[in-house]
Amino acid sequence: MGHQEHKESSAKAIDTPIRCGIITISDTRTVENDTSGTAIRAALLEAGHYVVQYVVVKDDTSAITALVRDFEAKGCQVIITNGGTGIARRDSTFEAIDNLLEKRLPGFGELFRMLSYSDIGAGAMLSRATAGVYEQALIFCLPGSTGAVKLALEKLIIPELQHLVWEIRRQ
Repeated sequence: MGHQEHKESSAKAIDTPIRCGIITISDTRTVENDTSGTAIRAALLEAGHYVVQYVVVKDDTSAITALVRDFEAKGCQVIITNGGTGIARRDSTFEAIDNLLEKRLPGFGELFRMLSYSDIGAGAMLSRATAGVYEQALIFCLPGSTGAVKLALEKLIIPELQHLVWEIRRQ
């Protein structure tokens, strides 16, 4: 079976909508002014998925970890974070999530940075975007930029989401 046939058969096997959670990590944003979280929510809903919960949290490792665990326990099959993936002193999303991941998808970060490079140039290397599996949830950690969020969702996440969830659930 070729890749496309495999992808199509997995899409038929997984229930839609996929249950998703969104966590915006920021010391300054609120639900009212969070354009990146809003863009994630809109893209997921437009693709026919369900947003179980959407939260804005301060850039704090223990708070991020607790929310991810809570979202997974509430049945989120996909958790998308945005913010805190850079190299500033307060950026702690990567550390919080990396410590939870049981399996990593290094190709996601590599492809994201490659696509970002086409958009913004060498500054793409500052992103520590990552993805992987925690328990029964797929986690994507995106930068806080609305442009970066839209790029990741349109080019990488939405096109493969059903296939990725199916891969986790079939085990």
